[in-house]
Amino acid sequence: MDSVEKEAKTVEEAVRLALDELGLTEEEVEVDVLAEPNKGFLGVVGSRPAKVRVTGDSSALRPRSVLSKMLSLMNVDATVEEDETSDGIKLDVKSSDSAILIGRKGKNLSAIQYLMNRMYNHGRLKRCRIVVDIEAYLERRRRSLEDLAKRTADKVKKDKREVKLEVLNPQDRRSVHLALQNDPAVRTYSVGTGTYRNVVIAPSSQQRNGNKNQQHER
Repeated sequence: MDSVEKEAKTVEEAVRLALDELGLTEEEVEVDVLAEPNKGFLGVVGSRPAKVRVTGDSSALRPRSVLSKMLSLMNVDATVEEDETSDGIKLDVKSSDSAILIGRKGKNLSAIQYLMNRMYNHGRLKRCRIVVDIEAYLERRRRSLEDLAKRTADKVKKDKREVKLEVLNPQDRRSVHLALQNDPAVRTYSVGTGTYRNVVIAPSSQQRNGNKNQQHER
């Protein structure tokens, strides 16, 4: 477990310095006071600062703590809340730098989420799916993609021709698939390779062309 020792004029200040370096909160550490401060004679002779050892406990390995430390290393002032979901853990971030963290069309957010999953699940036998959201961006993005999917589906049904959407990350592709899964007149599938691929919306009666890169993601 990570452990640091800090000196300062007071115990409280020394603990705060240690917490800042670890990227943890008081609830996530154990504090050992190695030396109480001593002002000495007339505040000069024999004066001694406070010294503490702060050690992260097992809860410090929680996703919230990992993300908090990552953002701290990025010099981003943010708060992180953690909630357990039916299929993993969701981390909600609030920050004045939210626009930078989210990035264009959520690409920075996707990168942060990818790093979080790699870092937290490294060496674990049982993987935990981690979803990172910033200022409720994912919900706004989901609604926007649902609207896009339904408008495009209407066009596909009218023209009877498939339409390929822009390149999307896995989470966004899933939003499109789910938005149209109950529409019997159209079907969706993904084409391409890698993390970012295109979603195709096609008439349900139209046969696929057999492209080996087509993938269902529902």
